[in-house]
Parts: sequence; structure tokens; C-alpha cells
Amino acid sequence: MVKVIMIDPHEPHFVAQERARQSAFFERYLPGEGGFEGSAYRLAPANRLSNLNPAIRNIAERYFSDNAIAWHQHAAHGLSSQVCCLNFLMPLATRPEMLARLVQSALGGDLPEMLEVEKGPDGEPWFVGFEWIGRKDYLNEWPRTGSPKRGANVTSADAILRFRQAGQVETLLVEWKYTESYGAPPEPKREAERLRRYQNIAFAPFGPLLSNADLKLPDLFWEPFYQLFRQQMLASRMQATNEEGTERIRVLHIAPAGNRRLARVTSPALRRLGDNAFTVYRALLADPGDFLSRSTDKLFRPLMADVSADDSWANYLSKRYAFLTDTAATSLDEVTPA
Repeated sequence: MVKVIMIDPHEPHFVAQERARQSAFFERYLPGEGGFEGSAYRLAPANRLSNLNPAIRNIAERYFSDNAIAWHQHAAHGLSSQVCCLNFLMPLATRPEMLARLVQSALGGDLPEMLEVEKGPDGEPWFVGFEWIGRKDYLNEWPRTGSPKRGANVTSADAILRFRQAGQVETLLVEWKYTESYGAPPEPKREAERLRRYQNIAFAPFGPLLSNADLKLPDLFWEPFYQLFRQQMLASRMQATNEEGTERIRVLHIAPAGNRRLARVTSPALRRLGDNAFTVYRALLADPGDFLSRSTDKLFRPLMADVSADDSWANYLSKRYAFLTDTAATSLDEVTPA
């Protein structure tokens, strides 16, 4: 039975909670740097690297520069999901044993063998990449002249993991969320361009969505569905072309369990299908197993508990992201089973 999330109108808003927590973190660990434009949870744009774990500040700057990756507009914001993703995953780029346990926790099955995604700034193998767009213009989005920029103006997975499990090479495209929630309707002026780009690659057998007369592509132009189905199309096209020998590519959505507003069904046409956006979205796929939604808490808490007491990665996360220790929140795993 699917467990429906009920939101108490008197429940403290997750965003307000995390603003307070990030403000306190900046005040304690970055004294004098918070307070940009009057917000204690914001840093000056020039100080965006201070928003990262000190262990990855230099390497993140070089990695983004070497790969022409765009920093998000609000990379100096304490609630930045891009920064959150980097703080959790970039320190593990050279720790394949930790990534293997993460993948096993998300997917089940045997412990996988992690495979190199790309080279790091110092030429060492990295087992996770960031702002991944694929090797080709799979979604009809790349500029006609010049090169596409990872993380800007084209569909980009927040992170990518590649591994071998049960003799099969697989890839996970990670969509990372922190405090986001949605509800604003899509812009009508963009509908024609979105239809031009995606209509012929969205529905089975050429895309990941069910061919259903009741489902129209504009029904998915509402967030978070719009981001999810673009990630799914990217995964589908990468798999169809066997990019770098990968036999199966899935999308893994990761978000804090406490951010329950993220799971609201925003598209009016899809509300008839259920009350949880991720359960509804899975039901729209030709292969529902190609999408998984997991809570940040459940995936990372066991990993952090098993490392040594002086592990800088785990220590930083426990101080920075206190939601990891919240126990009352309903896990996304309960509402979107694999």
C-alpha cells in the first residue's frame, strides 16, 4: 500500500527551518561572512567557495573550471541544492567503496563495482561526475554554434555514477534536491519550444513515458515533473545509444525526508492519479523501475555512522545539515517504493 503524505498546516515550513539552521552554521563556522543583503543564510557571491566543505573548495573550483561547468546563480546561498550535492558527493569522488555502499543502499542487490566517470583535476579517476549532459545533443537543446555548458541552459544531471552490478554496467543520473518546492504554472510562451524539442522523444517506444491517450506532454511542464522527465529522457537516450558501454541508465532522485512539500502534485491534470508527485511520476513511465526516489537521510546516515570519528566528510555534513538527524519526518522511500 502506498503511504500518502499528509501535511499539517501548522507544521513548521522546511525552508524556514533550514534557513535558521544555515544561519546558525554560518554564524558559528563562517563568522562575518553571512548576512548578504540582510539574510544571515546568504554569503556574498564572491565568497561562494566558503559555502563548500573546506576539503573540496579548491578542487571544486578547478573541476568546474577544467570542465567549463556553470556555478548556479545562488551558489553562495546556504540553501543551494547544487552546493548541497557537492558537499555530500564530491568528497566521495575518490572513495569508490563508499559510493558502492551508497548505490547498494539505493538499489539493493550485491555490492557494485564502481567505474570511473571521468578524470579529476589532478588526473586521478573520479567515480562521480557533476552537472552531466551526456556526450551528444540527445534532447535537441545544444546551441547551434559553440559548445554546450554543463549546468546551464541544457538538461544537466546534478551527478552521475557508473558501476557494474550482477555483471551489468549501469549508470545513475542523480537529481538532487534540498529545500525546493513548486506550484507556479509553466510559462505558456515556452510551450511551443518545449513541444518542438521533446514531443518525438518523450513517449514510448522512443522515450520513457507511457504512450497514453490521456497523457499530454504539457501535463508534465509543471515542476517537479518537468525536470524529472527531462532527466528521464536524457537517461533513455543515453541508454539507447549505449553511451560508454552502459546497459541500463536510471534516474535517482534524492531529497530530505522533511521536505514534504516537494512531493505535492502540482499539475492539475495529474492530480487524479494520486497525492504524491513521485508516486504519480513513476506511474507515467513505461518502465517504472527506471526512476527511484530516496531520502537523503536514509541513504547517508548509515554511511556517516560507519566511518571513523575523525572523518572530515561525515563531520562536516553532521554539523552543516542537521536535518540528517531529524527522526519524525516520513521517508521518501516509504512513499515511492522501488
